[in-house]
Amino acid sequence: MSIVAEAPGFIQVFSNGTVKRFAPQTVSHSDNLSNTYKAKDVTIDPSKPIAARIFLPNTSDSATKPIPILIYFHGGGFCIGSTTWLGYHVFLGNLSATAQAIVLSVDYRLAPENKLPIAYDDCFAALEWLSSNSEPWLQQADLSRVFLSGDSAGGNIAHQITIKTIKTNISNIRIKGLLPIHPFFGSTIRTELEQADGSANDVAMNDMFWKLSLPEGSDRDFYGCNFEKGETEWSLFPAVLVFVAGMDFLKERGVMYVEFLKMKGVKKVSLVEAEGESHVFHAWNPESEATYLLQKQISSFIQSL
Repeated sequence: MSIVAEAPGFIQVFSNGTVKRFAPQTVSHSDNLSNTYKAKDVTIDPSKPIAARIFLPNTSDSATKPIPILIYFHGGGFCIGSTTWLGYHVFLGNLSATAQAIVLSVDYRLAPENKLPIAYDDCFAALEWLSSNSEPWLQQADLSRVFLSGDSAGGNIAHQITIKTIKTNISNIRIKGLLPIHPFFGSTIRTELEQADGSANDVAMNDMFWKLSLPEGSDRDFYGCNFEKGETEWSLFPAVLVFVAGMDFLKERGVMYVEFLKMKGVKKVSLVEAEGESHVFHAWNPESEATYLLQKQISSFIQSL
């Protein structure tokens, strides 16, 4: 039995189809890491399974005042990642407190066992669950102020869920804003950076994750990889704030995504760059100054809408 795909320290895929994942430090929802927020795990669909972790700020003005809700999709090339990872827990808990918003962080099924579009279906199911649930921790959620966010593959998911929500209207849910962080996109045509000397390792790693996650028979022009292949009523697209990192190999794709949305006539599209920072820095360094700034930028965007 040989290894056919590997991201060292994170995932190994073997020739017989076995998948081995190596998770960084995880944390329970009940671990009291801060007095500014609290967390709770919920099950969205036990049959798949789809789960989520809710983060609720402890300092909200009133226990009954409606507050925005941000739905977050973790990254990991669609193949790894979990809301239980310590970095995500700390980042999203602190974000909840900073933004005075509820955060619903979704654990969707992973590739290669569950190839796309399963992740999209799972995350859309989370939105449908939100629209009709009676979870006490979500009673304050203002469903007219729903925001979608995620990093890397999660930023890709947030984009796809926005499109699906426009096509499949959920009557009591209004997506007010989209906040992709270092979004993971691609195409069969290589960009200038991807063709440059010294890019071979980054390109090979990205290609590996796409190969593991794309449907059988699909290439990198699958709509879930190449955002130019997606179709929607762009005039209905919500406000978008895209975050890129200066040292991130995916920065180029993030900038292209912003230019694409503007070309399609999306009314409010902005780009913010974290200079000198690397891919998904907020998950690896959730208490850094750069992460605190990111949380404030997200909070300002939410409060402006």
